[in-house]
Amino acid sequence: MKSAATGGTGPVSPVNTGKRKSVTGTRKYIAAGFLLPALVLLGALVVYPIGFSVYRSFFDKSGDGFAGLDNYVEIFTDDTILTAVQNNAIWVVVAPTVATALGLIFAVLTERVRWGTAFKLIVFMPMAISMLASGIIFRLVYEQDPERGIANAVSVSVHDTFNESAGYPKAHPLPVHPLKAEGGGAFVTKEPVSTGTEVQLPLVGVAPALMPSDAQPAKAAKPEDGRVTGTAWLDFTKGGGGKPNVVDAKELGLKGIKVEAVKGGKVVASATAGADGTFSLPAAADGAQLRLPAENFREPYNGVDWLGPSLVTPAIIGSYLWMWAGFAMVLIAAGLASVPRELMEAARMDGANEWQVFRRVTVPLLAPVLAVVMVTLMINVLKIFDLVFIIAPGSSQDDANVLALQLYRSSFGTDADLGVGSAIAVLLLLLVIPVMLFNVRRMRRETRR
Repeated sequence: MKSAATGGTGPVSPVNTGKRKSVTGTRKYIAAGFLLPALVLLGALVVYPIGFSVYRSFFDKSGDGFAGLDNYVEIFTDDTILTAVQNNAIWVVVAPTVATALGLIFAVLTERVRWGTAFKLIVFMPMAISMLASGIIFRLVYEQDPERGIANAVSVSVHDTFNESAGYPKAHPLPVHPLKAEGGGAFVTKEPVSTGTEVQLPLVGVAPALMPSDAQPAKAAKPEDGRVTGTAWLDFTKGGGGKPNVVDAKELGLKGIKVEAVKGGKVVASATAGADGTFSLPAAADGAQLRLPAENFREPYNGVDWLGPSLVTPAIIGSYLWMWAGFAMVLIAAGLASVPRELMEAARMDGANEWQVFRRVTVPLLAPVLAVVMVTLMINVLKIFDLVFIIAPGSSQDDANVLALQLYRSSFGTDADLGVGSAIAVLLLLLVIPVMLFNVRRMRRETRR
C-alpha cells in the first residue's frame, strides 16, 4: 500500500503519542523545578508559622501544659485585649471608609482644576514616607505644648482669636497686701474704697518672664475728685529689693487685669488696668469693695489633649488618613479616567445636575475600583501596628491598643505569654480570611466578564 508521501491512497501513519507524553511530562518537571524554591519559601515563611501558631495557641504560657481554648477565652475577657479588639473594629469601619471617600472626592475634584496633577502629587507624597517616620511626625504634631505641637498651636490661636486670653493664672496677694481671697478664686479689698483716694492692688506669683511683653513699669495713680483710682501691679522687684505695697521703679503693671466695684453682692462698676497698671472707676464705686474676679487667674487655654485616652485613637486614624488618602485617590483617579465621558454628558443633557451625575453615574461606574480600595485598606488596617506603637504615649497606649500591637506586647513584652500571643495571631488570620475571600471572588467575577 502506497504512502501519502508517494501520492498513494493508503492511511497516514499514526502520530507518536508516546513521544508527546514524554515531552509533556518533562515540561511538568521543569515547571515544578522552577516552582520548588518558591514553594519551599512559602512553606517555611507562611505555612509553617501559621501551623505552629495554631498549635501553640492551645498551650499555656510555658508551652508545656495543654490549655485548650483558655487563651482564646482570655482574648475576650481580658480588658486590655478586649479594648484592642474594639479599637480594631473602629479602625476597620472608619479608616477605610473615610480614606476611600477622601480619595473619591480628591479624584473627582482634581479633574476640574488646572493644577490637578500638582495637587495629586502633594496628596500622594506621604505614601513615600515610612510608617515609622510618619509616626514620629504626628507624635510631634500632636504634642501638648503649643510651642512644639502644630495641632495645638493652631487650636490655641483660633481659641485666643475669639476668646480673651488668660491673664495671670498663679497671681495672688501676700498677707501684708490690702487684698484677701474670696470664694471661686477671686480676690477683694479688705476695706471699702472711697472716691478721691488711690487704691493699691499688689499681687505676686507671676514670673517676670511671663508678664505681657508690652507691660510697662507701674506707676502710682493720681487721686481724682469723684472717681476711684488705683494701681494693680506685680509687687516683686527682679534681683531683690523693693518694699511691699509700694510701687517701685522696676516693678511692672498688671496690664489688662479686670477690676470690679462690688456693693451688696452686685457689680456697680468695672475697669481694666492699662499697661502701667493704673485704672479709674466712676463715683458709683464709692463705698464699694474692689474685686479682682477669678477670670483674671484662670489657667490659659493650652489646646486639646490629642493623645489623651478619649482622642488618641481618632488622632492616630487621622495620621493614617494623611498617608493613605493619596493611595485611594490615585487608584480611583485611574478608574475615573476609563469612565466613558459620553454617559456623563448624556446625563447632563437629560437635565441631571452635578450631584446627580456624581451619585448616579460616576459612583456606580467606579464601584469595582472603590471595592478594590476598600478591601485593600481593610486588610491594611487589620495589621496596623507602627503608628499606634509610635504615636500613642505610654499613659494612653492601652486606650489606643490594637490587635497587632497587643500581639507584640503579649509575645515579647515584659510578661510575655506566647500562648495568648499565638491566639491573637490566629484571631487576626481569621479576621483577614473573609476579606481575602471576598477579594478573590470579586477578582474572579471581573475576569469572567
